[in-house]
Amino acid sequence: MYRRYIKRALDFLLAVIGLIVLLIPMVFVAIAIKIDSKGPILFKQKRLGYKGKVYEMYKFRSMRVGAEHTGSGVYSDRNDARVTRVGRFIRAASIDELPQMVNVLRGEMSLIGFRSPLTYHPWAWENYTDEQKKMFDVKPGITGWAQVHGRKTVEWNRRIELNVWYAEHVSFLLDLKILRMTVKNVLANKDNENIGKTVEGE
Repeated sequence: MYRRYIKRALDFLLAVIGLIVLLIPMVFVAIAIKIDSKGPILFKQKRLGYKGKVYEMYKFRSMRVGAEHTGSGVYSDRNDARVTRVGRFIRAASIDELPQMVNVLRGEMSLIGFRSPLTYHPWAWENYTDEQKKMFDVKPGITGWAQVHGRKTVEWNRRIELNVWYAEHVSFLLDLKILRMTVKNVLANKDNENIGKTVEGE
């Protein structure tokens, strides 16, 4: 009941409330991004979502235009030269994630789920094992079980194991716990930087 109906209803309600409450701060962030560097305010990127379906995820742009085509193609750390001045701040405060509430309203994401991977990183859809694909049995989330247990400091195989565990144990109380841990981690800016290889064998 919770997994199929209540979770979606709560997602929609909280996303609406969040967008209303944060509208003015988000407008200021948008203006700052536009003043700081050339390019669009929002960054749109193809990600793997529910059941492996590709969707377009929204974020406030924190890197220079074309950054995904230079370097490794993925964010490295706070010294990544592709990150703008405003980008460093909004990444540190996780403000860049706020536009994903629109994805939640559209039904492409949930407030809590797995961190949706790129279509090519850590690997393509067809290269996930049947066990790993279980994490896609829920919608991707703005936060999730793996994010509050290491986030960017955890190697991808381990992240997927945590995501699979969440998909098999979804509940209202678990989601409340994750929300509480997320707030605590964001305020402490915990685990918000890659400190090593994100995929074994890189």
